[in-house]
Amino acid sequence: MTTALSNLDIIIFFGSLVIVMILGLRFGGHDKTAQDYFLAGNKTRWWGVAGSIFGSNISANHIVGMLGVGYSIGFAQSHFEVGAIAGLLLLCYGFLPVYKSLKIYTLSEYLARRYDEKTRMIYALIMIFVIVFVMMVPGFYIGSRSLNILFSGDYKHVEYGNYVIGIVIMVVITGSYTIFGGLKAVIVTDVFQSFLLLVATGIVAYVTFSQPEIGGWFNMLEIDANNKALMHLYLPSDHPDLPWTGVLSGLFILHFYYWGANQFIVQRALSASSMREARFGIILAGFVKLLIPFISIGTGIAAFYLFQRKGLEVDQDAAFTTLITEFVQPLGYGLLGLVAAGLIGAILSSLDSMMNSAATIITFDIYKKHLRPEADERTLILIGKIWIAILIVGAAIITILIMDPNSEDSFFLHIARHQANLVSGIVVIFGLGMFWKRASARGAFWAVLSGIICSYGLPVFYRVFLRDYFNLEAELGLELNFLHTVLIACLVAAVAQIVLSVNQPIHPEASKLTWIGVGAHDPKCLIQFGIQMLSSMMVLIALAYAMVFGWISNAFAGTIASVWIASLFIGNALVSQQDQDKVKLWQDDRVYGGALAALAVFILFYYF
Repeated sequence: MTTALSNLDIIIFFGSLVIVMILGLRFGGHDKTAQDYFLAGNKTRWWGVAGSIFGSNISANHIVGMLGVGYSIGFAQSHFEVGAIAGLLLLCYGFLPVYKSLKIYTLSEYLARRYDEKTRMIYALIMIFVIVFVMMVPGFYIGSRSLNILFSGDYKHVEYGNYVIGIVIMVVITGSYTIFGGLKAVIVTDVFQSFLLLVATGIVAYVTFSQPEIGGWFNMLEIDANNKALMHLYLPSDHPDLPWTGVLSGLFILHFYYWGANQFIVQRALSASSMREARFGIILAGFVKLLIPFISIGTGIAAFYLFQRKGLEVDQDAAFTTLITEFVQPLGYGLLGLVAAGLIGAILSSLDSMMNSAATIITFDIYKKHLRPEADERTLILIGKIWIAILIVGAAIITILIMDPNSEDSFFLHIARHQANLVSGIVVIFGLGMFWKRASARGAFWAVLSGIICSYGLPVFYRVFLRDYFNLEAELGLELNFLHTVLIACLVAAVAQIVLSVNQPIHPEASKLTWIGVGAHDPKCLIQFGIQMLSSMMVLIALAYAMVFGWISNAFAGTIASVWIASLFIGNALVSQQDQDKVKLWQDDRVYGGALAALAVFILFYYF
């Protein structure tokens, strides 16, 4: 096969794979207990939590797919990254203290204790389906496709045989160290691969913005102002992909699921050696995530204008690889090899995390709970290894059989839509389960089921009946956007949970597993938090109103909003200082959490 990579590129690319293998095999494989294998012995430091969360989240789907969506839709895609900060902070200060206090392996274990075994099994099955079919299969697809384009230099066609070879290579590499090394190997390799990913994405961004047709970030803003205005965060409410009404409602529900109730993300935080280490790691991962709108999505927008001025016609999912083959590869110096190494790192760091987490669910929630409760530590580790092998081989076969390597679909949004249909009820049962002691098992079961039924049925009902009868087409479009569907499905699930729980007797033990019941949060602090949330919403809405009507500038509104948010976090840290006097202010994670939240809020206003 001919290749666009030079000898230096090939050395760098395959050298990175060798390093990943060595790291995984060197730091893994010493597990004596199930806790060692599935939770890294609860010894993960903050940098491991940060690198593994970021690496697990940012896959080839994000790097290639997000750049492609930025190329076709614009900066509005950044809501997937900026809004995620709310979910990260909810995990950091809301859900994680409960999970850690209960010393659980899986989130379905929490649901079993809070509700019942039926709820546990529903969550476990949904998570396995999402991990394998909604995440691993697209990961294999877009990873092998992108690597083939990088190697061949042909961004218009991928040979099917080479596409299969790419998938097989990924199976062999990631499967070997994940099976042998457990979560410790996954975390160590994720940190290394996250570094490669950032380097690769940074190279592509620098080269793209350095082109004379673009002339840097601020010059692109001027180009954008005179053209399609892709650099705005908010699109019309009837936009078919990312309506502003959806990203400020349904998308936040998806963020709360992904960061607070998603096994393969939360498992990294559960492996931390302490709450403080976990929180610093989560916050650092959040800061790194805020780079993505600029070095990936922003680069996609620059690519749109660059290709337009160069006279190139490119599909959105080929935008990333076209930038590589047309602009990075001619520079030499092994840059193409570095980009390829970062791309394969993004793929492997997501796949290994998904496999490990899915195997954890199967081992504890199915095998140990229902098939062999007396299984010893060695047996549990063995079962985990067997299922990792089954999952990765199965996902690879499915990818080869059903995924076209030359598809022109927008795979990032495709993935988001499928995941959204399954998780509205999950957000409800976790949220109400932690807040409301009356939440019952019967209500939880029907909340999940009604959320799924509503998610799949509502778009059809809207198209056939609601759209024309209530004349909603002008406001919401011809088809009901999946983000609007998520919001409605979540409300339906919440009603089902509340109605079916309110007349049920309170379970004496399960009702204690709330934020307050497990001692994770002080009741007074929760009341204070509620007041702060309400006041913050009022301040942010007032600033947004003034900004929309032109009374204040975007920058001024963003500055005031970010100062307000940061002051709340710092104020809480200062109060804690007076009460406990355990750590200095600059050592308090809430100071950095406040800075992260303030930065995210500023972006939401500034790029209005």
